[in-house]
Amino acid sequence: MDNCIFCKIVKKEIPSDILYEDDEIMAFKDVNPMTPVHVLVIPKKHIPNLLEVTKEDERVIGKIHSVINKLAIESGIDKTGFRVVTNCGEDSGQEVKHLHFHILGGRKLGSKV
Repeated sequence: MDNCIFCKIVKKEIPSDILYEDDEIMAFKDVNPMTPVHVLVIPKKHIPNLLEVTKEDERVIGKIHSVINKLAIESGIDKTGFRVVTNCGEDSGQEVKHLHFHILGGRKLGSKV
């Protein structure tokens, strides 16, 4: 998508602090972190949200979760706990219409939604 900020990050048109990259997935630090560790993990393929995931996308979604585990271990939040959040649609607060998973950790998180 031409106007998608995450697609521009994938194409390296916008600089970001990339923590992981392969042919299908990219992970980078959030520019406005809500926690000491705040990483976004995205498929490089433009998928607007979870409702748009197809049968063909299932493998890469599973791989994304393996990358999340790897990044949690590398950042040390695997020992104390972390949260993974995916917003889907306007009411959820999804601001960028490109599927992404937030890894949040590095401090005690409350139980509020």
